[in-house]
Amino acid sequence: MQATASSSSFSRASLRQFSPQQRASSSSSNARRVQLHHRRHRGGATIRAVANTAELPKENKDVKVLVVGATGYIGKFVTNELCSQGYDVTAYVRPRSGIGGKNTEADAKKLFPNAKVEFGVCSSVEDVEKNAFKDGGEKYDVVVSCLASRTGGVKDSWDVDYQATKNVLDVARKNGAKKFVLLSAICVQKPLLTFQKAKLKFEEELEKCGDISYSIVRPTAFFKSLAGQVESVQKGGPYVMFGDGQLASCKPISERDLAKYMAECIRDVSLENKVLPIGGPGKALSALEQGTMLFELLEMEPKFIKVPIEIMDGVIKVLDFFAGFFGNMTDAAEFGKIGRYYAAESMLVMDQETGEYKADETPSYGTDTLRDFFKKVSVEGLAGQELGDQAVFK
Repeated sequence: MQATASSSSFSRASLRQFSPQQRASSSSSNARRVQLHHRRHRGGATIRAVANTAELPKENKDVKVLVVGATGYIGKFVTNELCSQGYDVTAYVRPRSGIGGKNTEADAKKLFPNAKVEFGVCSSVEDVEKNAFKDGGEKYDVVVSCLASRTGGVKDSWDVDYQATKNVLDVARKNGAKKFVLLSAICVQKPLLTFQKAKLKFEEELEKCGDISYSIVRPTAFFKSLAGQVESVQKGGPYVMFGDGQLASCKPISERDLAKYMAECIRDVSLENKVLPIGGPGKALSALEQGTMLFELLEMEPKFIKVPIEIMDGVIKVLDFFAGFFGNMTDAAEFGKIGRYYAAESMLVMDQETGEYKADETPSYGTDTLRDFFKKVSVEGLAGQELGDQAVFK
């Protein structure tokens, strides 16, 4: 099962990008206008996307929120942020969760002391209906999905980034949920990888729903994805980068700031029925700038190794060749492509006409900076920042 997306669909997505600093008017007349259906045109058809944010209960404690993917890296922060804001939160968790399934049900409950925790899987519509929605007996105003494939492998991507997420959406719609907040990724703008195509296919189906409103959050790089070389540099090793270290740039965002932004999507009508690219504060940073920053913080003489990107191209060709003969090599080839993608493609808003990445058009949010993160982990270590099954993304 594969999905391809036309450039025209991406152009439409780019038109929906906006500055997160925009806020809706507080007047009652504007609130009423927000509640009206607004028309969207895709492929000649008129799509009516309902605006339900203004219809939520006034008090956070009365808003029931279901979080799926709650034990993931971002999911943990989102769940606890929603709890801290007083929402009535239920975390839907696999019976064995976390990296390598090491966490028991008791471990999961400890992660979320202020949320209800229900156990089940998202791979089955029946399981979501029975365990999360209690066969229709449990209703939620908002569903927040932090689901993401654990490895980025071909099957895992379609199973999780598309099908499992769609299962949750289908059950949410059946049971009258008003809002669906999706954690996606900015890299779906240029879908060359399986997990990007799977995410994009789900995004497009979510946008077509006329009975539930949505916010599609596309963050740039996470801090932890840029932390893989901190310990080796501290031990005197070089900072490794591809090409001249300026092939790709990003505006990384912390897990804490991203969780706050996703929480804003529940209430802020200006964030409704939109695709929302979002980065952290400050300028976009290349690999060279990230490495230079790290050496400065550690007060060490910069030492870089520049690896030609062509080496990765050669490795990918070999892996693709063997994948044609051995099915178990398919994911290995995909992992090589993932590594190459992140080495060469910026995590910034892309101009759909020119294909150029635009740092100035990539919205910034929050207060946590990469410099502060590097400073912290250089002292405290990387405990809690492990990539686990996603180590290929380093």
